[in-house]
Amino acid sequence: MKRLTLADYQALAGFRYQIRKFLHFSERAVKQAGLEHGQYQLLLAIKGMPTGVRPRISDLADQMQIRHHSAVELINRLEAGGYVHRERAQADRREVLLSLTPKGERTLGELARHHQDELRTAGPRLVEALQRVMQAKNGIPQKPSTEEKRRTKDKAT
Repeated sequence: MKRLTLADYQALAGFRYQIRKFLHFSERAVKQAGLEHGQYQLLLAIKGMPTGVRPRISDLADQMQIRHHSAVELINRLEAGGYVHRERAQADRREVLLSLTPKGERTLGELARHHQDELRTAGPRLVEALQRVMQAKNGIPQKPSTEEKRRTKDKAT
């Protein structure tokens, strides 16, 4: 197994930094909308289910990589807040299906637009950081990232 170089560690740290910056933005935006981050993720998971896939709790828990009972708790809070509606499937009454309420649709739409706008800004830095990780893995020499150049310039002033 190849030993990691300083460039590998720098590339991984830079990528992690860009992810954290985006997640920090997301956490603030979601909190301002009156939701918890997991609640936003669940709303997005419901709306973003592939065509033909029914929004069942087990599928949503899997998509979010959380336990079934954690997904149920998120759904309970979202339902109490008026963001989601829960109903039994007609064919199998044991199956619980979820849908967004008009309030859930509105809130998700606003948050998703904010996230898309932020990704248009942060996306190039995320892509650059990921490319640096992939290049470091392949042994390609690294140039300073845009973020590293900015930080170096800020320190000099």
